[in-house]
Amino acid sequence: MAVKIFSGRATTYLAEKIANAYGERLGEVNYQQFSDGEMSPFITESVRGHEVFLIQSTFPPSDNLMELLLMVDAAKRASASSVNVVIPYFGYARQDRKDKPRVAIAAKLHANLISAAGASRIMACDLHADQIQGFFDIPVDHLDGSYIFVPYLKSLGLSDIMFASPDVGGIKRARSFAKFFDAELAVCDKHRKEANKVESMRLIGEVDGKDVILVDDLVDTAGTICKAAALLKEKGAKSVRAVCTHGVLSGKAYENIDNSVLEELVVSDTIPLKKDSPKIKVLSVSTLFAKAIRKIHDNESISSLFIKL
Repeated sequence: MAVKIFSGRATTYLAEKIANAYGERLGEVNYQQFSDGEMSPFITESVRGHEVFLIQSTFPPSDNLMELLLMVDAAKRASASSVNVVIPYFGYARQDRKDKPRVAIAAKLHANLISAAGASRIMACDLHADQIQGFFDIPVDHLDGSYIFVPYLKSLGLSDIMFASPDVGGIKRARSFAKFFDAELAVCDKHRKEANKVESMRLIGEVDGKDVILVDDLVDTAGTICKAAALLKEKGAKSVRAVCTHGVLSGKAYENIDNSVLEELVVSDTIPLKKDSPKIKVLSVSTLFAKAIRKIHDNESISSLFIKL
């Protein structure tokens, strides 16, 4: 039972690196596009009896999700032995609960659609909330971005390292890094009046003379990260960096980052950058996903791919 790796168009740049790290070529998918924009993906080689891995992040536009669903259905109907869906960035994950009346739980709907299409397994990296794994009734391999970030942070050789969460919701993630490095933890407590707009922020913790690393799962407009960095600097931090797995970077994000006090923003390549910035460094998750695919194919535990934070 051979492994065959395919990619949606939005994530080909990453899928090629994953396939190369795994030691297989990336399978070919052709697309028929109707004049109204309707798409019809066509897998050009036989997958009968094979273990198929379909790679596609589901960031906007929603066509990326639809394309993934069509590929899952195509592979299932072509008699693949299993259809493993690799979603480096799981979109709509911020809508994981009812935080006000009459709203959708989009992350659950997203999970239902993928399961209904015929996926056998899901593989993702740094979901916005761990409990999203429970939205699926099929196996979920939830990979951890610390696998690529910890070695990089070690290489910086910072003597007075300290970690901080840009909001209360990210304390668990930041505390894990702080525990691994035997460092202290600070929290930036923010108040929002509406999405993507921070009304106020205050610091919990002492950062004077420290090299502070802000930790979060994603950065969107970069308003929170940049405001947190400014607050940390104001309170005496020697330097401020940010580590965020998913670089959504929409709106004025690049402008905000370039004009901020951040030394650098370190992201992964789960989402392609829209443009370059001297303050943004990209680390690849390709080796992490390739190793996970190898272990899944060989029916081995993926525990070794987690740094014990």
